[in-house]
Amino acid sequence: MAAALENESELDNNDYYSLLNVRREATLDELKSSYRRLCMLYHPDKHRDPELKRQAEQLFNLVHQAYEVLSDPQSRAIYDIFGKKGLEVEGWEVVERKRTPAEIREEYERLQRDRDERRLQQRTNPKGTVSVGIDATDLFDRYEEDFEDMPEGGFPRIEISRMHISQSIEAPLTTMDTAVLSGSLTTHNGNGGGNVNLCVRRVTSAGGWGELECAAGDVRGPVFGVKVFRNVTSYCFATAHCSLQFSSRGVRPSSSATIARHLDQNTMGYLQWRWGVQSAMTTSVVRDTRTSHFTLALQLGVPQSYLMMSFQYKFQDEDQTKVKGSVKTGFFGTVVEYGAERKISRHSVLSATVSIGVPQGVSLKIRLSRASQTYLLPIHLTEQVLPSAVFYATVGPLVLYFAIQKLIISPYARSQKEQELKRHRVESELDIAKKRQEAESAVLLMQESVRRIIEAEESKMGLIILNAWYGKFVTDSEQKQKCVQVIDVTVPLQCLVKNSKLILTEASKAGLPGFYDPCVGEEKSLKLLYQFRGVMHQVLSGDTEALRIPKQSHRLHTET
Repeated sequence: MAAALENESELDNNDYYSLLNVRREATLDELKSSYRRLCMLYHPDKHRDPELKRQAEQLFNLVHQAYEVLSDPQSRAIYDIFGKKGLEVEGWEVVERKRTPAEIREEYERLQRDRDERRLQQRTNPKGTVSVGIDATDLFDRYEEDFEDMPEGGFPRIEISRMHISQSIEAPLTTMDTAVLSGSLTTHNGNGGGNVNLCVRRVTSAGGWGELECAAGDVRGPVFGVKVFRNVTSYCFATAHCSLQFSSRGVRPSSSATIARHLDQNTMGYLQWRWGVQSAMTTSVVRDTRTSHFTLALQLGVPQSYLMMSFQYKFQDEDQTKVKGSVKTGFFGTVVEYGAERKISRHSVLSATVSIGVPQGVSLKIRLSRASQTYLLPIHLTEQVLPSAVFYATVGPLVLYFAIQKLIISPYARSQKEQELKRHRVESELDIAKKRQEAESAVLLMQESVRRIIEAEESKMGLIILNAWYGKFVTDSEQKQKCVQVIDVTVPLQCLVKNSKLILTEASKAGLPGFYDPCVGEEKSLKLLYQFRGVMHQVLSGDTEALRIPKQSHRLHTET
């Protein structure tokens, strides 16, 4: 999938660096040298044939366009970040062109943010949670005497004990104001309830915002609250929240306040005070780095006080795998949790957590987050700590995950990737045909220059490109299923030889003059057979690898 997207970008935007065969860090002198050489090759006045002259004009204009962009510091700064399309962003034409590259980048990013904000105002941001609680305690802790007189006797009961559904949508009113409407429904052991909440947030400055909220439901009476946030310093911020709940028992006020400070680049310290139905003071330290996340918290309050410590390790793999563990002990008892989290698709993350507590028992919590929707499946296994429940809660999800991954997810992902690649190839057929025609035209225009270069190299036993192929190379066993998708690039590479040297930069070779992509979405290589000082050499180079020839390591050793 990633390869297909990268190739799509290549088709939409000609790689100017690759076209000029210069480094991305190339100096103005290097750009001028390459530009002049290509101008001499493609200049229309060098060709008398009308068709060749027309083709030369097209290639000459393309080279000139690349040089104009890369030789201008402001245009180059935008192209380096956002590509060719970056120069066509709405509002870019009014930006002062005499600014430094850094200022141009900041201005461009501001224009992008403004456009994104306008788009954001035209749509909502729905978020939702669905939770289904399952009581499976009968699997491990059965009351056998209760089953003796029942017809279904030997089958344990698994019940849905709790369900919770919540949904929220955001409506940007202005660039400073946002309204959030949310609601939830909950059922537990036959009893249910719900509530609805409306919140309006206003950003008062770059360092602060305020919220007004009102809520109502059949479980609790109307609630009105105010919440404010403020950056105290560049390293410290504070929040405060006050609310009033109206019920048949009267008015219940509550409030909370939090102050947080950066202790270092990766560590935050929090101090929270809460007063109301459950009053408490909590102190916590959170350290988050590229490879780990650590939390230490202490709460003193009524009715609960506890000490909690958790650690999460982040693997640096493609699936963003994380393993985590925590321990929490207090007046309620002790709870130990451990689990893992993994990305299973571009927008989906799956996690499983085993919770072992006294006196809570053993539970398994499965969580699936897809885009802005979250699905929870908490499964209560036992009321007490049983080794069998702990074993199955740990091993069961792992076996199930790997089975689903192998039998369902992986085949589906491969199928989707193949379909996407096939769709992209169909959509890019016209672009490929155009680039093939441009490459063939470039090769025709190079013939005379290549003849002179070969004559000069032969006179001094220099560098002669005998054969060069670019594309996808497969083994004999694979040829039964796939053809070798390569193109002959001998002439274009010989044309780049200068002073018995050929230097290719770290960029896709598909952008070089006389090249095109013969197999969109596939990994490509460049294979050369060349002669230097009368000795045969051969090399196979990756598509984006830098290449310098001749090299002694490429030499073919023949048996005497």
